[in-house]
Amino acid sequence: YDQIWLGSYMSGGVGFTQYATAAYTDNILDDYCYYGLDYIKSKHGGLGKAKKTQEVLNDIATEVTLYGMEQYEQYPTALESHFGGSQRATVLAAASGITCALATANSNAGLNGWYLSMLMHKEGWSRLGFFGYDLQDQCG
Repeated sequence: YDQIWLGSYMSGGVGFTQYATAAYTDNILDDYCYYGLDYIKSKHGGLGKAKKTQEVLNDIATEVTLYGMEQYEQYPTALESHFGGSQRATVLAAASGITCALATANSNAGLNGWYLSMLMHKEGWSRLGFFGYDLQDQCG
């Protein structure tokens, strides 16, 4: 069974990482998602009402990711709770993906938000993971 888990984890994607992260990220992931929900209600008219364009997805994912990064910097205990860049990157990406999917009512839009958030995290903080484990978090 270990080989099955390792194989799926090393091949990348959003499956296992998202499954494991959501269970133990306290209310931090919830906070980022609720922030995104408030943002799409105020700027894009509500759930499922945003246009399904890359510009809209860029706007939403950027807003949610930057909010999350600012929260991590403002509250260092959140950084301690989510040790390693992989967990932080996954929480930010999940919040961005969830928000984009809710805004457009489109799961592919959510996936685009996920990957944009990963790229923004890497650009902002240089690495997604630690000890060279960036690869599996960048694969899709």
